[in-house]
Amino acid sequence: MALSNTAFTAADLAGWQSTLLGDSAQAADLSRFADTLAGIECGATAIVDCTSSDAIAALYPSWLARGLHVVTPNKKAFSGDMSLFREIQKLSSSPLGPTVYHEATVGAGLPVLSTLNDLVRTGDRIVKIEGIFSGTLSYLFNNFSAPGATQKFSDCVAVAKENGYTEPDPRDDLNGMDVARKVTILGRVAGLEIGTDTLPVENIVPESLRDVSTAEEFMVRLPEFDEHFSQLNREALQAGSVLRYVGFVDGLNGQSSVKLARYSLDHPFASLKGSDNIIAFTTDRFPNPLIIQGAGAGAAVTAFGIFSDLIKIAERFGSGLADSKC
Repeated sequence: MALSNTAFTAADLAGWQSTLLGDSAQAADLSRFADTLAGIECGATAIVDCTSSDAIAALYPSWLARGLHVVTPNKKAFSGDMSLFREIQKLSSSPLGPTVYHEATVGAGLPVLSTLNDLVRTGDRIVKIEGIFSGTLSYLFNNFSAPGATQKFSDCVAVAKENGYTEPDPRDDLNGMDVARKVTILGRVAGLEIGTDTLPVENIVPESLRDVSTAEEFMVRLPEFDEHFSQLNREALQAGSVLRYVGFVDGLNGQSSVKLARYSLDHPFASLKGSDNIIAFTTDRFPNPLIIQGAGAGAAVTAFGIFSDLIKIAERFGSGLADSKC
């Protein structure tokens, strides 16, 4: 780790080590790093956490207590232990700051959390939030379960893996836990006491393949279960429906869930293409759902979500650019 307040421009990048660091390199120490940032007096200062680390997420309260803003796509602080989530909420509740922005935790750059926050803050009642939150599972079922589709499920998974849509081990997508974390975040922002430990999650990994030792063995054996998935698909299509893997936040009856569900062919979820996400908010003001749709994963759109949050902080609390001392 190295800390530096030296001004630099893009033209300096060829010699950035000598320009910025000099002899100031230190052993990595996040507490010292936060202390240094907290001492900067030029406008708002934010830490951007682009890890998926529980340990880093646990530091958010200490950063907020130092007056530092937090911007992150890391889901762990908002879908893990409820006490951590509540502490972060409390420390970031003042309109004077500091604050936490985590738009990219659900839907990457899509305006999902900002829309939900606006609905909640203006007093609307959330009836339900329903969506396809996984780009991987969106791609799989958009291609596998559609009128006229002929690909076997295992082939769809193989193509998705080859194209980089899945995790290195596709079971990490098919077990539904990524969707469960996003449903938990939405539920908590909506004011519900919800957690991944109590949320019903349908794991669509065949039970006998859940404990195989490698992703390669899983992929080799997955065709054994093509008929199982084909039967589910046939039954859906015979009923005029398609299969979609969805997350559901129940704002009224506490029946939130993550599951494989059927949707009629005229439903917006049935016409989704590619690996897009789609989220539908049903509220008192929007009995016909307010729908957000678009790319919900990928480096560019995630970076867009993070950068948008940074701009919000600069606009709310000042960037320091107009300060002659900065």
